[in-house]
Amino acid sequence: MDKSSSRFLSLDVFRGMTLCFMIIVNTPGSGAAPFSPLEHAAWHGFTPTDLVFPSFLFAVGNAMSFSMKRYQELGNAAVLSKIFRRTLLIFLIGYLMYWFPFFSMNGGFHWKPIANTRIMGVLQRIALCYCFASLMIHFLTRRSVIILSVIFLVLYWILLLVYGNPADPLSMTGNAGIYIDKFLFGDKHLYHGEGIPFDPEGVLSTLPAIVNVVVGYYAGKFVQQKGKGYDTTTKLLLTGCLFIFLALCWNMVFPINKKLWTSSFVLVTTGLDLVILSALIYALEINNWNKGNWARFFTIMGKNPLPVYVLSEILLIPVSMIIIGGTNAVDWINQVFYQVIAPGPIGSLLFAVSFMLICWFVAYLLDKKNIYIRV
Repeated sequence: MDKSSSRFLSLDVFRGMTLCFMIIVNTPGSGAAPFSPLEHAAWHGFTPTDLVFPSFLFAVGNAMSFSMKRYQELGNAAVLSKIFRRTLLIFLIGYLMYWFPFFSMNGGFHWKPIANTRIMGVLQRIALCYCFASLMIHFLTRRSVIILSVIFLVLYWILLLVYGNPADPLSMTGNAGIYIDKFLFGDKHLYHGEGIPFDPEGVLSTLPAIVNVVVGYYAGKFVQQKGKGYDTTTKLLLTGCLFIFLALCWNMVFPINKKLWTSSFVLVTTGLDLVILSALIYALEINNWNKGNWARFFTIMGKNPLPVYVLSEILLIPVSMIIIGGTNAVDWINQVFYQVIAPGPIGSLLFAVSFMLICWFVAYLLDKKNIYIRV
């Protein structure tokens, strides 16, 4: 098979690993604080957990490097139809996921008001980044896409500095992004997990996130064109190291910050993703370090990324509505089992890993029946 059209194990494993880690960090067990590397940085700074979501966007770009080739055979009207249809479906799924389970049992049964539902979010950002990256890649030259990506990163920096609070334009309450989100959506439609209405997946910070998808696309395309050799690994590794170096330099004036999705954050995450991908190519494609076929664990997960992710986000919601001994079932399971056999952060991690394995088993059943859900 021609190398430009074949699937690469390293790309599939990267996607599966990202999804597994995403589920683990998103669903820690209760009763104890997780290990600090499994939590996001409070504001400026970086933890391994901060790499998860940008890696998912990078993986979206990898997948596009295969699917976009088919768009070249279609007319522009058909391409636009496919891009906008997929964007709307992913955005809608993300929105409905935050509205789920659509009703509340507090004080009796009643429907959850749509007026309080978060509009932006993880899948919504994926949808928008996919949309803009696809349009750029399909209609512009490679050089134009790269120039536009650089403009996005620099422009975002300028917008935050110019339109944020002059006293502290990079604060949670004073950045330009929160002003735009409050104007467009109002407080009730924003994320409240930070203690105030603030959306880490807001409108303005989606602009630099597009670059994560673009870099993922060109990395995937480069692997297909150059094949699985030392030259490919070396160039990916060196490019990744260059991005990390530039990020650390930019960090001195524009701090690495996941919740603001700063431009330096884009560079450090894409750099790390390129380094990880080069390591996977070296291990799996060049040296065939796949004894026992361990890579299949991750490829199974990566074959149905959207349904598995949605399942991981909504599965515990109905379980938590079950009350046992005055507490919800999820907390009860942690109290009587995980925090008993392994008190503290280890118990929290064991719960998260156990839940990830449940999601993996669902992915395994789907794969066994050759069911692959796409939008």
